[in-house]
Amino acid sequence: MFVRTVSLFALSCALAAPAAAADLAADAVDGPETGTIVVTGTRESYGTEATSTATRTTTNLNDVPQAISIVTERQIEDQAMLSIADVLRSVPGATIGQGEGHRDQITLRGNNSTSDFFVDGLRDDVQYYRGLYNVERIEVLKGPNAMIFGRGGGGGVINRATKRPAANAFVRGGAGVDSEGSHVFDVDLNQPFGAAAAGRLNAVYEGFDSHRRFYEGRRFAFNPTIAVSLGGLTRIDISYEYEDDERVVDRGVPSSAGRPVTGFRDTFFGDPAINRTDFSAHILKGRLEHKFSDALTFSSKLLYGNYDKAYQNVFPATAVTTSAAGVRQVGIEAYRDPTKRRNLFSQNDLVVETATGSLGHVILAGFEFGDQDTTNERINGFFTGVPTTSGGRRTVVNLADPITVAPLEFRAGAAFAGNRRVAADAKILAFYLQDQLSFGDQVQVVAGIRYDRFKLALDNIFTGQSFARTDSLWSPRLGLVLKPVEPISFYASYSRSFLPQSGDQFLTLDLTAAALEPEKFDNYEVGMKWDIRPTLNFTAALYQLDRTNTRAPGTTPGTVVLTGEQRSKGLELSLTGEIRKNWRMSAGYALQDAEIRRGTSAAPAGREVPQVPRHQANLWTRYDFTPRLGLGAGLYHQSESFASISNAVALPAFTRVDAAAFFRLARGIEAQLNVENVLNERYFPTAHNDNNITPGAPTSVRGTLRFSF
Repeated sequence: MFVRTVSLFALSCALAAPAAAADLAADAVDGPETGTIVVTGTRESYGTEATSTATRTTTNLNDVPQAISIVTERQIEDQAMLSIADVLRSVPGATIGQGEGHRDQITLRGNNSTSDFFVDGLRDDVQYYRGLYNVERIEVLKGPNAMIFGRGGGGGVINRATKRPAANAFVRGGAGVDSEGSHVFDVDLNQPFGAAAAGRLNAVYEGFDSHRRFYEGRRFAFNPTIAVSLGGLTRIDISYEYEDDERVVDRGVPSSAGRPVTGFRDTFFGDPAINRTDFSAHILKGRLEHKFSDALTFSSKLLYGNYDKAYQNVFPATAVTTSAAGVRQVGIEAYRDPTKRRNLFSQNDLVVETATGSLGHVILAGFEFGDQDTTNERINGFFTGVPTTSGGRRTVVNLADPITVAPLEFRAGAAFAGNRRVAADAKILAFYLQDQLSFGDQVQVVAGIRYDRFKLALDNIFTGQSFARTDSLWSPRLGLVLKPVEPISFYASYSRSFLPQSGDQFLTLDLTAAALEPEKFDNYEVGMKWDIRPTLNFTAALYQLDRTNTRAPGTTPGTVVLTGEQRSKGLELSLTGEIRKNWRMSAGYALQDAEIRRGTSAAPAGREVPQVPRHQANLWTRYDFTPRLGLGAGLYHQSESFASISNAVALPAFTRVDAAAFFRLARGIEAQLNVENVLNERYFPTAHNDNNITPGAPTSVRGTLRFSF
């Protein structure tokens, strides 16, 4: 499959080359036909005017009938963001999950996922922590996006747009350290090779530390990219990324009496010698863009990734209880989970701009295919020399700082209860067609349909059983945009997405799941977008998102039916950009309500969806008083939410205040000081379940020195 895809990509390049090459624009093949490398956009802005991610055509944000939040490189640097979790604090309607201390996990509009991540529009669904060192911007698209992205994405998707080679030579980078001892060094080198080629190298080294005792680790990654223009209309980018990440797995603290246990903000409920994760990735990407004419363009993207990950951990498995002797105790368990995955994706788009009379069209037609091979194993830990329950997999320890973990063994194989070893092969073939119609300057319609054939085969190595299912999925999209005056647009939209019953990591296929139709996500949305000034944009969105075909117990014991339903509805507001010269702002608010409407296998009707705070607000602003001095301030508020679908443990409401100062020391050299949690708020921002709850960090200070030449 890999050889066939590389051959197809090479053939596309060969066919396009004689037409003579495109400029190396940062995000599209549009631009002057000079054969030179050009740069679009600016690094100094919090705002973005257009994106190609939402429609796969370069479209002004005001013409997209969908809520989109974009966090730019400038804002990432100003707030000293280092992770997807940091970014999502600036996105209304999005919350970050704990991810068991070893992966990014998100909840968008009430729908939790570990796989709805993309890089340059290509699926990036492996469970790991994504860095920001090579990112130009983070795009968060709200609501089902199957027309563009395929399966999943019921609540939305997160796309990382990476840096591409540019026309001008430069050297940028930085070094930062915080009061807990974590540190980061990154570099961004760009070098043109004549007028028709350029290379770019991004690299980072991060050393992890925090207020949590025993937490440490490091990440090293580098990403070289070469871009070539073949004469004026064709551009080819080839990129390789290597990532190596090792860190302690920290699953937070347990609960007590329906709340996170207090007095143990820094306590590590595990064993630092056991709680480890090790991740490595080799990712090769290719991109071809060819402009046949002003009205006809073709693009082809290829991603091949080889991922190897293993993590093991001891973690709190029960709430804190009190023994007959009056001693506070907590139950702990342990397991190990190695995973290997190979991803291969090819995405191919043809865009035609035409008109029929006064009706304008931007037509997208394309196909993509993917092949994903995964092996995964669950190896449970068994405690020795102490009293246990659950067949030796759980023991009780006294609540202390630190806790004492009894000796344990990870016992692999089918002979031990709860263990699993599976091999999965997922094959995806999709075709899609979309038309962006313009009825003059005031009315636009976006209509599209996508067909996916998703075939999954899973082998249970321990039992020798094999299961397979093939789903044919149709994903429609329809949106209307009205522009009564130039800076304001109103929109209404409907979209649908699907998720096969095998889950977002497709490792749970069994006889029951193989017989069930996929879950459905239907989103109804209205909103408005207003360019208050060219550099300042306000958006508002009202939505209702229905999740159906969710598993529920049948009337006959042991049977499963697809009658479960979940509904999310809410309001999202955002204000992003430059209020006036030297004054930037990013602000957002979300009012959310997500609940189970008809009972599911996980919860009865009436339960609230976990980690969906009813109120969520964020504010970040920077003002430069002089060319050499700027100050920043931020606020993040989250109302009470539940840690899990049990609704038995609540995460208390909190408000966190941040601050920053920026200094220009010399031409090309800047320093900044970021203070997080200025008021030392004690809070619990996220969880994985009722007894894996992450404590927020106390007041911390990060100093950063940046250079650009």
